[in-house]
Amino acid sequence: MSLTNTRSTFEQMAAEPASKYTRTAMVLHWTIALLIIVNVMLGLGSESLPDSMVRFAIDTHKSIGITVLGLVILRILWRTTHRPPPMPRSFPKLEQIAAHVAHFLLYLLMIALPLSGWMHDSAWKDAATHPMYYFGLFTWPRVGFIEHIDPQVRETLHTRLGMLHTWFGYALYALFAMHIGGALKHSWIDRRSVISRMVP
Repeated sequence: MSLTNTRSTFEQMAAEPASKYTRTAMVLHWTIALLIIVNVMLGLGSESLPDSMVRFAIDTHKSIGITVLGLVILRILWRTTHRPPPMPRSFPKLEQIAAHVAHFLLYLLMIALPLSGWMHDSAWKDAATHPMYYFGLFTWPRVGFIEHIDPQVRETLHTRLGMLHTWFGYALYALFAMHIGGALKHSWIDRRSVISRMVP
């Protein structure tokens, strides 16, 4: 192959949009998804655990939430500098818009849920005497301005943030299920897999 033809091939490849996400995006996507599933199980199942296991489950739930928050921020930063592959043109325009809106809401909730949980924990009346540990390795700081406000205000805030965290959780679970259902629908019914874009 001549140098001219080689250069032309590379220019054509550069001009064509990628058909898959980058490997870094894939790792972040599946790691976040797995951690969310584990946290759902811990969050919903902690009440049925023996008393001796409850504190461990809650502390692990908190640590995973902080991890998800950090990974989602990394995922957003990566996405802003690495253009994702476009959706198949065969998808109806309305369906493409719905997918973009759902992705935006997923990112929003994946930030709001752990952030509200962190704030909720910071408003706990015993936060000052019960440090939060990141997977038992080191102390994780609370949100300072919440931890040091008036105790009565903090107690009310703790309750309200707990409710907010719960509702954010339900909303994320619903969107998460819709996201999985949509991907499976495209693969099994439409025969136009989008999952292949997120696997090596």
